[in-house]
Amino acid sequence: MSESNRLAESFNQTSFQLSGHGKWNVSVLKEAFEKVDEQLDSDRYGTGKIIEDFQTKMAVLTGKEAAVFFPSGTMAQQIALRIWCDEKALKKVAYHPLSHLEVHEEDGLKELHNIQSVLLADKSRVIELEDVTGLEEEIACLLLELPQREIGGQLPSFESLEQIVAYCQEKGIKLHLDGARLLEVLPYYNKSAAEVCALFDSVYLSVYKGIGGIAGAVLAGASDFIAKVKLWKRRYGGDLISLYPYIVSADYYYERRADKMGQYYEDAKELAVMFNGCHGVSTLPLEPVSNMFHVQFQHPKAQVAELLSDIHQQTGIGIANYLKEVKDARCSYEVSLGDMYREIPKNQLIEAFQLLEERMKQPL
Repeated sequence: MSESNRLAESFNQTSFQLSGHGKWNVSVLKEAFEKVDEQLDSDRYGTGKIIEDFQTKMAVLTGKEAAVFFPSGTMAQQIALRIWCDEKALKKVAYHPLSHLEVHEEDGLKELHNIQSVLLADKSRVIELEDVTGLEEEIACLLLELPQREIGGQLPSFESLEQIVAYCQEKGIKLHLDGARLLEVLPYYNKSAAEVCALFDSVYLSVYKGIGGIAGAVLAGASDFIAKVKLWKRRYGGDLISLYPYIVSADYYYERRADKMGQYYEDAKELAVMFNGCHGVSTLPLEPVSNMFHVQFQHPKAQVAELLSDIHQQTGIGIANYLKEVKDARCSYEVSLGDMYREIPKNQLIEAFQLLEERMKQPL
């Protein structure tokens, strides 16, 4: 068995895990439907009370005039950017080099819409005002991801966001928020979702990443924008005959977890201190700005995988189920705090990190 497979298997056999809300299986859907009225009517091709009520709730949350539920965030964001490019008759958008659109969507914008991307900022940091003012070509829209997942969930200051917005408004550049983890950034900014979203012309929110639904996304904005969104959603095949399993689970877990984001944020800061207290281990960022961060090990992937597998088996605490190789013979993985963290007995958690510290000090 490879080190990676052993790591994943040992993680799955643990009683407690640092990340997430629990096992990712059909119980997530079963729990959401447990108290749902069996006579509740399904949505049908994007219409019906069940979908319309949830869309209204998300519009109120984001402070926008309207919102649309999508089966995927990839679909939602490509549509938003296409609309802004059409409006300006300019097929160029700007975003971070590690944006989801750039690294996970197989050139969807280019292949489906002939939209060119302009990459801003160094890969290791967030987009700042000088990156935007330094643009040498005209763009229709600027996409900002909050938090910037691929660099540990880093965030610009709210003041920096306001400065970028003011500049874009002056230049007639639309602003789109990749707010997949919008709720998770609110404790750091000490702002409401509507206050953050007010800076943007369109907003995307995932209903499974932090909330814990089974799948789906929301795209919100002004009424005229949303009218165009609905047309494009139909063109994309996003109006499935029914989406209610996604909507019911999204609504259930939103109500259960939306108010816990401050707790998850505080837990992330506590956990980062423990990781940073271990020899040869550090977090990015050093102090988290949301419920997520990256953990970096100063040793090769194979060696760390073997070490963590042993700790899983000895302590029953799941630290990581995967590792990613990074330069200079190091490795890392992502932590995203949820309900599970506070279920771990403190004595077992301390024991796991004491063992991690001991093992990292030894020659690997």
